[in-house]
Amino acid sequence: MKTGIIIVDHGSRRMESNRALEEVARQFAARFAGTYPIVEPAHMELCEPSIDSAYANAVARGATRIVVAPYFLSVGKHWTRDIPSLLSQAALRHPGTEYQLVEPLGIDSLILDLLNKRVTQTAEPILQSGQTDPRGEGLEPTQRREQCTSCPFQVTPDGTIIDTRKNGV
Repeated sequence: MKTGIIIVDHGSRRMESNRALEEVARQFAARFAGTYPIVEPAHMELCEPSIDSAYANAVARGATRIVVAPYFLSVGKHWTRDIPSLLSQAALRHPGTEYQLVEPLGIDSLILDLLNKRVTQTAEPILQSGQTDPRGEGLEPTQRREQCTSCPFQVTPDGTIIDTRKNGV
């Protein structure tokens, strides 16, 4: 039985985020090529490759067993409902295959070490007071806010935090 690995994230409208998962899959494939010769990236929604197309690609490369590794930090409805539903639909199109969904990254000493590494890198912050978009690239705060419509809070140049959600909820 040949195993294929699918590394799946949420998916984004921002291509930069989607390319990051492709790079994770590429590096995972390179590092573990001897163990897992078939590695495919997938996005749960919003863009390609989807779980369905990644499953099909893995099968086309010879996989009969698919292990799906969520590139998520914790358990949530995507892991408990959405991904299993998408996997079962994909498997129906490929009789003779089986799949397993493994746990998200979760709480692990390596994650804690990485978090500590990021916290200690405050000498080179990505976002500072007065910014709402880490990639604002010199835009005025109101322009940056338009590019980050999902941010529920805005920090003004004087440090005031504004709740931009309706009724503060």
